[in-house]
Amino acid sequence: MSEETSMPKIGFIGTGVMGSSMAGHLIDAGYELNVYNRTASKCQTLIDRGAELLSSPGDVAAHSDIVITIVGFPRDVEQIYLDSGGIVERARSGALLIDMTTSDQNLAVRIYDAAKSRGIGACDAPVTGGDRGARTASLSIMVGGDAADFERAMPLFKAMGSNIAHFGPAGCGQTAKLANQIIIAGTMLGVCEGLIFAKRAGINPNALLECISSGSAGSWSLSNYGPRILRGDFQPGFFVKHFIKDMALADDLADSAGLDLKGLKTALEQYRRFADSGGAENGTQGLYKLYS
Repeated sequence: MSEETSMPKIGFIGTGVMGSSMAGHLIDAGYELNVYNRTASKCQTLIDRGAELLSSPGDVAAHSDIVITIVGFPRDVEQIYLDSGGIVERARSGALLIDMTTSDQNLAVRIYDAAKSRGIGACDAPVTGGDRGARTASLSIMVGGDAADFERAMPLFKAMGSNIAHFGPAGCGQTAKLANQIIIAGTMLGVCEGLIFAKRAGINPNALLECISSGSAGSWSLSNYGPRILRGDFQPGFFVKHFIKDMALADDLADSAGLDLKGLKTALEQYRRFADSGGAENGTQGLYKLYS
């Protein structure tokens, strides 16, 4: 614990589109932060607010009571947690590790097991809500792990999100998040196809959006991404390349369960086409450009 505040010192690894805002809310809540990002300049706003930049994920773990990570891909999660000199190896006794990346449920279990062997807690806690949810501390947070660790982490979760649920043992948070991504995959296809259909048919898409957003077609994706699409804003609230990663994880898990999720497969195929055409760094609403 921090001697000055008696609050746990937090390590935060991954200060990108969402992580920077999430870490900022923890500073707002009074926590001292150690931070790390592969591109150190992305930590500057947090450093200006008092966070301390450390040289590696392992260093963050060695100097923090609770470590939070939100990075890109499962391979990144595996590297920073399980490699020699990584988070699990260097974490303090009694620490709590919270991975908020959307990752592989089996990897979440491996991290949990490795942490427990050292007397360390571990939760998988992926989030949904995009850049807006991160900025407004209104993320939904889906958690897997021990109930006691979930309760220990709750003050941190409440600083970053507004809808927080514990789904069961390690890996269950990742499973819940993949179900979320399956639902979004079909929704985003519908948003993009409906808006381009209206435009090509000669209907004012802005008027359509205003009319249907509060009807049975309404959704978070339509209300938040529809206006961005219509004003040509394809900046990432959530990267296409990361959405493809999530959908591929969900597709693999569905296949292993004997499920042929054709809507998911169609969305994954379309997003891969868009990424191959140069759209990987766009926000997920950029799929609209594949039709336009």
